[in-house]
Amino acid sequence: MTLLSVRNAILPLLLLTLIGCASVGRQFPSNEVKQIQIGVTSQDDILQIFASPWRTGLEDGMTTWTYGHYQYKVFGDPNTKDLVVRFDKQGKVVSYTYSATAGLPEKGKTGERP
Repeated sequence: MTLLSVRNAILPLLLLTLIGCASVGRQFPSNEVKQIQIGVTSQDDILQIFASPWRTGLEDGMTTWTYGHYQYKVFGDPNTKDLVVRFDKQGKVVSYTYSATAGLPEKGKTGERP
C-alpha cells in the first residue's frame, strides 16, 4: 500500500472524527405524520404537508414515497427518522410507516388499511 492510498483511506475517517457527524436525506415535519389518513389523504396532500419526497419507488406495484433524515455521530447514538408512504392507483394513501430513533408522533407510528 502506498503512502497516497493510506492517506486517502485515513483522511475521510479523520474528517468524520473532527466534524463529529454525517447527515443523509432531508428534514421533514415528522409531527405532521398524524395528519395522514388511509384512503383519504392524496399524493397532493402529502406533497403539501411534506414537500417533495427524498426518494420514490415501487413496492408490489404501488408508488412509494420516502422521506428520510439520518444523522450519524462518531460519539453518541444516531438520530434517524423515515416515513414511507404507499399510494393506490388513484393516488390515495394505502399505507404508511414512520420510524424514528428519537420519539414517535402523537398518534401512532404506522398506518394500514382497516
